Amino acid sequence: MNNLCNICPRNCNVDREKSFGFCGASDKLKVSKVMLHYFEEPIISGTTIFKNEAPKGSGAIFFSNCSLKCVYCQNSDISCGGHGKEISIQTLADIFKQLENAGALNINLVSPSHFTLQIVEALKIYKPNIPIIWNTSGYEKPETIEMLKDYVDIYLTDLKYFDENLSLKYSGAKNYFEFANKSILKMRENQPADVICDGVMKKGLIVRHLVLPNYTNDSIKIINWIYENLGNNTILSLMSQYVPVAGAKKFPEINRKITPLEYKILVNLLNKLKFDNAFIQEHGSADSCYTPDFLCKKSDFKY
Repeated sequence: MNNLCNICPRNCNVDREKSFGFCGASDKLKVSKVMLHYFEEPIISGTTIFKNEAPKGSGAIFFSNCSLKCVYCQNSDISCGGHGKEISIQTLADIFKQLENAGALNINLVSPSHFTLQIVEALKIYKPNIPIIWNTSGYEKPETIEMLKDYVDIYLTDLKYFDENLSLKYSGAKNYFEFANKSILKMRENQPADVICDGVMKKGLIVRHLVLPNYTNDSIKIINWIYENLGNNTILSLMSQYVPVAGAKKFPEINRKITPLEYKILVNLLNKLKFDNAFIQEHGSADSCYTPDFLCKKSDFKY
């Protein structure tokens, strides 16, 4: 491995054995939580198929630290606070096995970008017989996504901003869309078809967009970009779950939940553009109860 880290668009060019880049991570894998997650999209968590029993859930591995650090991050304890435990590459491979043996529908790698090289090495040790999900902020280099071609089955990516002023203000990344749009196109190239069997996704791409208060116009631009570049068959998850947590309270314009009208405008646009595969959330989804407790030390999985 090249010791100088330039895996994400930050291009910190630091030796993570000796210091930290923007993400705050060393070269050692660090995991905050391993769990069966029931609150992802239904085709990820399996909630569409298990009518008379509990869903098996998505095998989520939450990695500590992040290359984006949004001011409103619901996972700020780990993305900014760095909460978690250092593990070896072999241990990560063992976690894959544990989740698979527990009946997880997939391995869901949450905020994995800054540990790309280590995760690939773990997958070389053990590649589960269930889909691997790359659950990312979208702030990626296309060449990093190319590295994942033989390892990742499902790309579950955010597309947060169109306007570079917004991405600079709230995520410290003026070039967010510049990289996100290219990387998402590369994800589609890596997985050109969406494969769903018995209500569970096996391969493909899901694009998430979290609607922010007061920025409906930016969301409209995001939806139009997806329509023009990926088509209206794209699985789009339009999220109304924004809650003003962490540093969001310092910004009056985003220090509230979105209104039903703000969301309705975007849902109407999806209908107009005939996005037949879109996931639409109920307004009550904007509740912090859906965020895992990352500071709880109790876990059903050993690592």
